[in-house]
Amino acid sequence: MALNLIKQESKYLRKESCPKCKSKNNLARYDDGHAHCFTDGCDYYEKANGEVKQIKKKISGLIDGEIKALNKRHITQETCKHFNYKVGTHNGSTVHIATFFNKDDLAVAQHLRFPNKNFSWVGTTKEKLKLFGQTSGRDSRMLVITEGEIDCMSISQLWNNKYSVVSINSGVAGAEKDIKNNIEWIEKFETVVFCFDNDEVGLSSAKKCASLLRPNKAKIAKLPMKDANDMLVAGRGGEVIDAIWQAPVFRPDGIILGEDTWELLKEEDNVSTVQYPFEQLNTKTAGLRLGEIVVFCGGSGIGKSQVCREIAYHLIKNDEPVAYIALEENVKRSIRGLVSLELNKPIHLEDVRKEIPEDKLRKAWEAISSKAMFYDHWGSLESDNLINRIRYLVRGCGCRWVILDHLSIVVSGLENIDERRTIDNTMTALRSLVEELNIGLILVSHLKRPDGNKGHEEGVTTSLSQLRGSHAIAQLSDICIGIERNIQDNENSNYVTVRVLKNRFTGDCGVASILSYNKDTGRLLDCDNLFEEDNDRQANTG
Repeated sequence: MALNLIKQESKYLRKESCPKCKSKNNLARYDDGHAHCFTDGCDYYEKANGEVKQIKKKISGLIDGEIKALNKRHITQETCKHFNYKVGTHNGSTVHIATFFNKDDLAVAQHLRFPNKNFSWVGTTKEKLKLFGQTSGRDSRMLVITEGEIDCMSISQLWNNKYSVVSINSGVAGAEKDIKNNIEWIEKFETVVFCFDNDEVGLSSAKKCASLLRPNKAKIAKLPMKDANDMLVAGRGGEVIDAIWQAPVFRPDGIILGEDTWELLKEEDNVSTVQYPFEQLNTKTAGLRLGEIVVFCGGSGIGKSQVCREIAYHLIKNDEPVAYIALEENVKRSIRGLVSLELNKPIHLEDVRKEIPEDKLRKAWEAISSKAMFYDHWGSLESDNLINRIRYLVRGCGCRWVILDHLSIVVSGLENIDERRTIDNTMTALRSLVEELNIGLILVSHLKRPDGNKGHEEGVTTSLSQLRGSHAIAQLSDICIGIERNIQDNENSNYVTVRVLKNRFTGDCGVASILSYNKDTGRLLDCDNLFEEDNDRQANTG
């Protein structure tokens, strides 16, 4: 397919004989009148007004060689001549010689390729070098950039050396620097196709280079084999050209066009929804879902942990594996708290526990233990360690739900830290982990003391602005629920108000439930459920 020409600055016109070194066709003449010689070591330069100027003295260390076909690579002598690619001798070894030019089109460096595939440079690489093949390119709408000189010549040859194909100068390690050094020239092309090696390193480097160009200009071609020369040698050159023409426009990771979202629209959500044990909370939130963070917040001693314990127990009874990480209590207290809910008795109290027969206690324990996992740790811990433990509990133990009680203690014992920033970083890590593992995270967070004389322990209404330490808690959570209770009210201290402060799923906020704590059973239940239980009990005893 032919490519149309476009106007570029100082467009190449023809080759002429050099009046200094007498080469027959190494003097390049441009449309603005200036000319220069590409012969190694020749510094002839003619300005647009005809004035002859010697820009630089000969660079020491450059070597000469012979232009000839690279038969093992299936690259013709004509192609090597087009790129001034030579074969010579250096320190007694036969080498391939790729010559590089500076901004004034003077040969200043050479990249030498040895038979054992080692490389070295001669000349100077301190100057900004043009890309290999840049001085030999043709005017075209499209530019192809490869990872090495051999691949560059292979693709150019497949196009009969008619179009612009160049290579980065020193492998993927310096690819971004090479692109930046020549960005103005590269940006003149309508389309730039990166055709790097088909391996993880090559494709990753191609993405980084493509991101340097203006949007929608760069494309990334992916070859069926490792590189373009392998395909040329294998007789699959046509597939190289196809891969270049069919290369998709590069978009940074995560960018999706609206026109590509039809299948997402129709796709069934693979989200597990489990109901809360509190009916009115389900009405407002439509239940618990994998992939979400639910934050329960409230003052100290209000009942946040008991609410989360009821949710954990409810999940376990619904055959959902739970990782229960309570950083303010040991594992003994955690398992006793969950078994208490199974028995409807607060067995963390010794006198209550002693009244229960061991076989009944064991049966209740068996109902809980197969679906509950714990983390034996007390107090603060590094955020990275916490993330690693959660990842193991999910991938290694099969947990789908994680209870983390509570966030503030994760950083409370660490020394010489910025608490707000540390909580920010921890919340970001937890958000990423929830997305990565597709788990449900139930997180407890403390509140800072409200303005005024009263505190949360006296029933002050909760709000997102009171979350302790960081705005990231509110920003990165899907649902935020305030727990309110006046522990100083003798008549109503057992009642807990559950208030939805943020609801990304349904948008419905406000008071969701009134819960009541029964000291005899150790249960925290919806008041409506308590009334129903009382009615059932009266009916059965009537």
